[in-house]
Amino acid sequence: MTKLRVCLAVFIAVPAAAQTAVDVVPVVSKMVERQVKLPGEIYPFLSVAIHSKVTGFVKAIDVDRGSAVKEGQLLATLEAPEIAAQISEAQAKARAVELQVAEAQARLSTAEGTYLRLRAASTTPGVVAINDLDIAEKSVEAARAVVQATQGSMEAAKASTQALRDLQGYLTIRAPFDGIVVERDVHPGALVGPASQAPLLKLQQVSHLRLTVAVPEAAVGGIVDGARVPFTVAAFPGVVFHGVVSRIAHSMDEATRSMAVELDVTNPDMKLAPGMYPEVTWPVRNPQSSLLVPPSSIVTTTERMFVIRVRNGVAEWVTVTRGAAAGDLVEVIGALKEGDLIVRRGSDELREGTPLKIVGKVAAAGAKVPLSSGRV
Repeated sequence: MTKLRVCLAVFIAVPAAAQTAVDVVPVVSKMVERQVKLPGEIYPFLSVAIHSKVTGFVKAIDVDRGSAVKEGQLLATLEAPEIAAQISEAQAKARAVELQVAEAQARLSTAEGTYLRLRAASTTPGVVAINDLDIAEKSVEAARAVVQATQGSMEAAKASTQALRDLQGYLTIRAPFDGIVVERDVHPGALVGPASQAPLLKLQQVSHLRLTVAVPEAAVGGIVDGARVPFTVAAFPGVVFHGVVSRIAHSMDEATRSMAVELDVTNPDMKLAPGMYPEVTWPVRNPQSSLLVPPSSIVTTTERMFVIRVRNGVAEWVTVTRGAAAGDLVEVIGALKEGDLIVRRGSDELREGTPLKIVGKVAAAGAKVPLSSGRV
């Protein structure tokens, strides 16, 4: 009997001695938000090179580089005497055509009067020949056609005169929008026109800017329209500016595998300038919850990357793919679920199937939660 008790004690003690004590942590599932630094480029919200529509000489330039202008403000005045001469000629032609219209209307009135008298006389048999009445009627139709033609010529002459006046209006150049004159390439006396290569002025709107960021493909899923994004520029160290996501290309650049995103930036104090290259702190949000584990739990060998899960009291190797860091944890992708217990400090020396004994407490969401049992 004593010998049986000794054998039974040895049989019971063997499994307990074969267990390996491990410290475990649960797999955490939560939305991961991280930030990456991306380069950007600042552009003016509006930019235009101002050319002359008509050929002429620069009479005056009322602004210079750095001038702040308002929409409709006078920028430059040109002079082109030949346009004034063309307007005078067109006006003279229009007056001549008006006289022609008046003469044609007078002829039409005379022809109509003659026709009406002949028609009235033709009611008495034998007084008026039918042929004379037909001739009078045809004369009315011809006179009416002449009036219509001359009236058309008069409208064309007036339109030509107005077109020349409109062309003359282009000799006065005004600002198309509020902005800053960033370039001035001409001076009074210069001959300018549609054939000129260089613009008279270059105007940009810099109180409102566009910040363009090339977002990598891996971060495209986290783009949120209307998000407020911080950025910095080298010209003002330590100063954080912000832009609002306003325009998304919705198309990947085949060369860079990135998507262009535009942010609207207000610039009331004019600190920022087009051409600056800011560093954008871009938020990356995964559309689904991620599984997170401590970095020490991930084991990497020449064959695979895995974590060791405690399942039914034994070690199980679960192949995973490592993702982005999220604070003190690391995102993993694999056949895991929230709440799975994994070995805190994994090692390939802890082989699959090894009996395990959990010691200590399980850290869950930053808190220490005691286990109800020493086994899983």
